[in-house]
Amino acid sequence: MGADAQAEQRERLRTSYVELRKKAAVLLKENERSMPDFTVHDISHVDALWETANLVCGREVTLNPAETYVLGCAFVLHDAAMGAAAYGTSVRATLGEKRWRDLVSVTYYERCGCWPDGEELDSPPDEVTDACLATAIRQTHAEQARRLVDQPWQSSAGNQMFLIEEVQLREVYGPLIGDLAASHWWPVSRLASEFGHTIGSLPWQPSEWTIEPLKLACVLRLADATQIDSRRAPTLLFSLRGLVGTARQHWRFQEHISRPHLKGDRVRYTSLRPFSAQDAASWWLALDYLRSIDEELKSVDSLLHDLGRDRLAARAVAGVDSPERFAELFRVQGWRPIDATVKVTDVPALVKTLGGEQLYGDEPEVGVRELIQNAQDAVQARRALQPGFSEGRIEIRLTETDGTWTLEIRDNGLGMDEETLIHGLLDFGKSGWSSPAIRNTLPGLADGGFRPSGRFGIGFFSVFLLGDRVELITRRFDSSTQDARRLAFDGPSRRPLLTPLPAQDWVPEGTTVRVTLRRSPNDVKGLLYQTDDDRLTQLVQRLALENAVPIHSWEPGSNTPCILAPFSLAAGSPENVFDRLYPPTTDNQRVGEEKQRLQLRDQFIARATELLDDKGRRIGLATLWNDMYYLSSRRGFRGIVTVNGLLADESVSFSGYLAGQPSRASRDRAGLVANEDQVRLWMGRQEQQLRVNGQFGEPVQLELAHTLNNAFGELAGDVGFALTADGVLRPEDVTGWAADRSEVFMATGLPLTWRSRPPEVYDYLSGPAVRLPGSWIVITARVLDAPLSMVFPDVANRDSAYESARNDTALTWQKEWWRLSGGLYGLFLRALCRTWSCTIESLLAPVEQRSWSDARPLNDENPVPISGFLLTRPPA
Repeated sequence: MGADAQAEQRERLRTSYVELRKKAAVLLKENERSMPDFTVHDISHVDALWETANLVCGREVTLNPAETYVLGCAFVLHDAAMGAAAYGTSVRATLGEKRWRDLVSVTYYERCGCWPDGEELDSPPDEVTDACLATAIRQTHAEQARRLVDQPWQSSAGNQMFLIEEVQLREVYGPLIGDLAASHWWPVSRLASEFGHTIGSLPWQPSEWTIEPLKLACVLRLADATQIDSRRAPTLLFSLRGLVGTARQHWRFQEHISRPHLKGDRVRYTSLRPFSAQDAASWWLALDYLRSIDEELKSVDSLLHDLGRDRLAARAVAGVDSPERFAELFRVQGWRPIDATVKVTDVPALVKTLGGEQLYGDEPEVGVRELIQNAQDAVQARRALQPGFSEGRIEIRLTETDGTWTLEIRDNGLGMDEETLIHGLLDFGKSGWSSPAIRNTLPGLADGGFRPSGRFGIGFFSVFLLGDRVELITRRFDSSTQDARRLAFDGPSRRPLLTPLPAQDWVPEGTTVRVTLRRSPNDVKGLLYQTDDDRLTQLVQRLALENAVPIHSWEPGSNTPCILAPFSLAAGSPENVFDRLYPPTTDNQRVGEEKQRLQLRDQFIARATELLDDKGRRIGLATLWNDMYYLSSRRGFRGIVTVNGLLADESVSFSGYLAGQPSRASRDRAGLVANEDQVRLWMGRQEQQLRVNGQFGEPVQLELAHTLNNAFGELAGDVGFALTADGVLRPEDVTGWAADRSEVFMATGLPLTWRSRPPEVYDYLSGPAVRLPGSWIVITARVLDAPLSMVFPDVANRDSAYESARNDTALTWQKEWWRLSGGLYGLFLRALCRTWSCTIESLLAPVEQRSWSDARPLNDENPVPISGFLLTRPPA
């Protein structure tokens, strides 16, 4: 047998590859420093790719030495940038400052539930920074691997080193090696356009050593995808790293997997041992992961088939079409896989169900609110990306043509391209602003101070509260007219139609939403139902309590808009805040009502105090309790809870505004932004303000006693909380009132009830005030409306020593005491125990023995029994 005529050429390539592998092994070892939760990505993974490449290629595909060299180098480099050591400066610098800050913003939002302010963006928590580093490496490692061939490294002597030292090989093959290394993260559809050509041989190589980049790209991505088995998740290493969450599940399922083998054209995986019930989540993750490999194999096979290229031997994964079949290969022990995951087979029907009335209720104004919010976000986003842009505005028009009403909301903000329409706006339940893909196309949003309002990703679909026929026209601010798109809906249950605009049409920058109203705006439950005078301007004022963008509103038939100027509730003076929340009445026929409003305005200025967050920023300006509600005739002057400056809820528990955050997607209920301590501090200031102003009389005391007791865990001695025959009873009066009594009847049931203005007990059925017998007491436990009642629930101050009694199946005295102990009833019972020198048991146990059946008539004229608790003084 003669000597190998190509031995020298082969050796030249082999030597270069061995040197590259040796250098890269050091780089790959560093990956675990940056990505400790990831399975093994060191040189052992690279070497194992030759095995899986042979598996997926079978005998159908062969490689010449040049192709083998290029593929081997791509194997080495494809994951070499999975650690910070592979980046010449830093991961952050490679990503770019704008994209890094956008990533911090989105990560902070995902972990903390809110968008960061400037300080939080500059100095995020360590866990956010670590998560950003891991995400940035995942997002950039493929492109960074592309650069590694040409990236110089400095030796200790100051000399430059390259992973591929031979200049010709680096210059000729380096770009292809980099592209191939990066391509394993590209979509399959991109491979044909990037790698459709053939590369000839080098001068010192045989002419037949040509390279087919497409073949190599397909082999690389499939060899990498299929290389999952226990070698990538060593048991000892798993134990040492102490992984939790999804990372643990990844390690556990790969720890179970044997090496794959080919059976027919199917890659077959099996488990080395059964999955216990504790590892059920890992079993399902294994199924999902292998299904993704199956999709890769099928996509590559379709590509090669459609292009008429040689197909690879591996074309699918065995057993992943159902959990039952998968369980034959990946055995389980002590449990049975049942595929009970939520499936959405009819997305339009889901949108119809959740995008309109079923979620938001029959309140069409909600659709306007959500569209205003979207428009304002778009303008604010453009301001962030285009410094100096100061012409942002929102336009709202209500028009009528031949009995058909149309609402149009237009902004000159960011606008949307086709990809954003499809993957942002129409991705039901996913807020586009938190999408990394959209953020990557618009770098600099966070750096420009943009903090979006959208949270749930369904706000746009509330437009179907207004009507079924919706048209959206949009053009991104930095695109040409030919890039404008029209999206037309004929109801939420039908798929929309996306089309370009005619070339001759001029489309302004930004977005226009036009909806044909289902009913006249003046009808009952129509768009203007909640306004006083059926005016669009009033609706906009009602919904937008603060705005960063001017809002221009055109009434039907008007050529001149009313302009709602930008306003900040957090910075406004008390008088300006009041005027924004409760606008002046301009109708000449309501002069008296405006006079009353101005009087209440003066009271608000004198009484309102700020609710501040931990950084001293205003998150509310309000008065506790709302006697304005009693004084006003028609408007009510209810307190307003705002979410991002827009109306979310109303309450009679306060006047003014409190900043909130949505507790559900419909935003019709909102919790407060403030925490308990911040609300408690505001309540203390309000009580003090009422005292200083001489407005803390008995009616207000009785109305606030329950709330103040819940907030502070006790009640000041001079605050009335109950009514007796002698009038209002205060904590400091209990001893004197009860000391000489042998029994007390604590009335709790109808028809006996109470009112605060004036303080008296009355018969609920007949209406007149009644006089209580001398030993009777009525506790005035009035609960404020949400959201204040949500901050300090009744359970907050209950006696923890009796908490176990909550599980009693019978109503024991211990269970009843646990229920009563946190409120005003508990306050009175404790005071009575101190006065009579007795225990709670001695008071309530006899009531339990009587089966909680105590009832007494009020007097001879009112013989109807009143239920309650007959509390008897124990013998000394």
